[in-house]
Amino acid sequence: MKLQDIPKIKHTYSNNFFLLAGPCAIEGEDMAFRIAERVVNITNKLEIPYIFKGSFKKANRSRIDSFTGIGDEKALEILAKVSEKFDVPTVTDIHEVSDAAMAAQYVDVLQIPAFLVRQTDLVVAAAKTDKVVNLKKGQFMSPEAMKHAVQKVKDTGSDKVWITDRGTMFGYQDMIVDFRGIPTMREYAPTILDVTHSLQQPNQSAGVTGGRPDMIETIARAGIVNHVDGLFIETHFDPANAKSDGANMLHLDNLEPLLTNLVSIRKTINKL
Repeated sequence: MKLQDIPKIKHTYSNNFFLLAGPCAIEGEDMAFRIAERVVNITNKLEIPYIFKGSFKKANRSRIDSFTGIGDEKALEILAKVSEKFDVPTVTDIHEVSDAAMAAQYVDVLQIPAFLVRQTDLVVAAAKTDKVVNLKKGQFMSPEAMKHAVQKVKDTGSDKVWITDRGTMFGYQDMIVDFRGIPTMREYAPTILDVTHSLQQPNQSAGVTGGRPDMIETIARAGIVNHVDGLFIETHFDPANAKSDGANMLHLDNLEPLLTNLVSIRKTINKL
């Protein structure tokens, strides 16, 4: 598929990487609008094709008392409002087969979480909605194994599929990005680097995932140099008080300087 086929996406002829960015979870309408407005302004300025990201629910938390959402339909309606108000496409992740048709009524891209990317029924249900399906590589999977997940989408008759690398487990409590996998996965589908989740430090004794946000620019730069098609970045104006994944999120104030540097690197790479 072509990026320009996604409704409302802009700057597709800028020869830039595309960006999926927003909060980990939709916490409310005001916060979603505040983040979306800022990112839209930045990406328009830098001519970056942009898709607003927000999870309508979080089903894979470490502890049962962790925040999971504000209500499925309420959060999905907020995603639809973001799309309408700011004229941008949106992406959210799904966790159950029944989520696919429901979420497809509100968003443009359905994301399969890394823990669930081998769940055939879920992948197929997403593909059958005719939305773009973003397959997050399992932390436990090789890049080569992702060709089978991609094929599940293609076997439904759809070519609307992306792969996102979100790091690979390194021991029990750390993640690492193996950049050798980027060219491999790009043979199967357009490939995105999930910068912020790749810096998670999971399985902490407190039951709350840690992270290394200080390394965001390092990992993002390496992704651009290695020709990723897109970047995935979770961002929030108050990461310390975000209800999900605050430990590895990028502060919204740091997004523009980061993207400015990455666009400059991309322009250099395009000349090589």
